[in-house]
Amino acid sequence: MARIYANENYPSEVVEYLRQHGHDVLTTHETGKSNQSIPDEDVLSFAIAEQRAVLTFNRKDFFRLHRINPMHSGIIACTEDGAFKALASRIHNAIELHGGNLDGQLIRVNRPNVHV
Repeated sequence: MARIYANENYPSEVVEYLRQHGHDVLTTHETGKSNQSIPDEDVLSFAIAEQRAVLTFNRKDFFRLHRINPMHSGIIACTEDGAFKALASRIHNAIELHGGNLDGQLIRVNRPNVHV
């Protein structure tokens, strides 16, 4: 299973479903880093130091960060979806497709019928 760092705006319901799938998910709230407007570069640096993949809705900025620094523990960039259980299942399935090894991977998880 994957070690994940959920970015600040990630719904706790999705985090809980991912934990039920066996993933080790740490949130910004749990690290005391919520509501501090921490730059995305610092979020990625923290995740790298903790050997965790970043889980985010902030696709554009993390796509850019991946291009700048592909040596990270993974980035899972998702389109927003209020169907939390379905979103968690798509994330879990994407992780499984990579065999749980997310190092250097940029994984896109899109809501069905959304092409971005």
